Amino acid sequence: MNLNTHIRNAKAELTKVIFPTKGQVKQAYISVIIVVTVIAAFLALVDLLMSSVMSAILG
Repeated sequence: MNLNTHIRNAKAELTKVIFPTKGQVKQAYISVIIVVTVIAAFLALVDLLMSSVMSAILG
């Protein structure tokens, strides 16, 4: 297969790609921010709890 055929096939495949709309990107972005915030809050709470437990045990 030569380079021209490869490029032609790549262009043909790119026409089949469905890119997300701005609304879909915005919705996914907001979802990611919410999930990351919830997980960070949960881990902070677990860290605080474990820190309190360790402080009570050790000191």
